[in-house]
Amino acid sequence: MPTAVSSEGGSLPILEKASHLKDVKMAPPAASRWLQTYYFARAAFSVAWVAAAFTIGKNSPPIAAVLLVAYPAWDAFANFVDARQSGGLSRNPPQALNVVVSVVTATAVAIALGHGMNAVLGVFGVWAGLSGLLQLATGLRRWKSLGGQWAMILSGAQSTLAAVFMFKDSFAPAAPSVTHVAPYAGFGAFYFLVSAVLLTVTLRRSGVSFESPDSIALP
Repeated sequence: MPTAVSSEGGSLPILEKASHLKDVKMAPPAASRWLQTYYFARAAFSVAWVAAAFTIGKNSPPIAAVLLVAYPAWDAFANFVDARQSGGLSRNPPQALNVVVSVVTATAVAIALGHGMNAVLGVFGVWAGLSGLLQLATGLRRWKSLGGQWAMILSGAQSTLAAVFMFKDSFAPAAPSVTHVAPYAGFGAFYFLVSAVLLTVTLRRSGVSFESPDSIALP
């Protein structure tokens, strides 16, 4: 039966090594649990945003303005939290860059509102392309270690395609409204929900509970 090695000279006891190895093995399930919660939260926000856009936002320019600024601002906050929970901003450059891009976009949207909805839709078009590429990069980085990433990769690719149509529509004679952004947010909600469900299935098949008391907090 192995015994603990003396810690003199800075050596690590066998029992501590075993505990460390256990933590390493638990890291992927812990990361999957975090993404499960994260994707459900992002899907819920997008659904609520779309509902608000088609109801109160559609008939109230001030509320529409708040919604249009809030959407990229939320994306910046969500990516920041995701990066922090997944090892830090320095270890997740696509998300870190996405935070910067989304903050700049929220500011640009606030400025563009003074120039009309065509300018706002143009800003959203540029943002959809950049954030889509960064989301695609994040999905590819997580592909081998975590589940549900094919939906994120597809979402990122489709976002870049949506960017082309939004930017094109920004030059249309008729002024767009907040509802022109709603389909983009709706597809985002769909893909986040798909990824969350896929992770739920993966975790259940592996015997990991959603509220497992053995969950390990990520740094």
